[in-house]
Amino acid sequence: MESDSQPVVAVTVLNETDAPIDVDSWADLVRNALAAEGVVAPAETNVVFVDADTIAELNSEHMGKDGPTDVLSFPIDDEWDDAFVMPGEIRFVGDIVLCPEVAERNASEHAGTTADEIALLLIHGTLHLLGHDHGEPEERALMWATEQRLMAELWRPLSRNPWQDS
Repeated sequence: MESDSQPVVAVTVLNETDAPIDVDSWADLVRNALAAEGVVAPAETNVVFVDADTIAELNSEHMGKDGPTDVLSFPIDDEWDDAFVMPGEIRFVGDIVLCPEVAERNASEHAGTTADEIALLLIHGTLHLLGHDHGEPEERALMWATEQRLMAELWRPLSRNPWQDS
């Protein structure tokens, strides 16, 4: 019997912290966010949960900023034009690095619970992988609207914009 299921985007989640992380649930969230934004298989992305020291090091090295941050995204294939993809070729979307310690610290002022904050950060990071940015007011408004839509579709609606003071 042939399977009529569609191939899925491969999402690998690594937990390099001591915190308990539900890697399967977070992989599903990222996979569903990618699919909602039009990314189809074969494609691959990675999510790595790290401690505050590790993300501070990455933040300094890649962003030129001191101290730990909540999430960093490292896009790999930033051109998503199907005309340039060979059949069966895997698109490497990129890597998301997230610090659950910082997420937990920020949760009450941002998304609510730690799980809500991690969900928001994973969606935020996924959108960065796909070229979204928030440097300009128009970009910020579009990115927030997309985050809000994806949170409502894939997790739960947020009652406020946690980035409004950013």
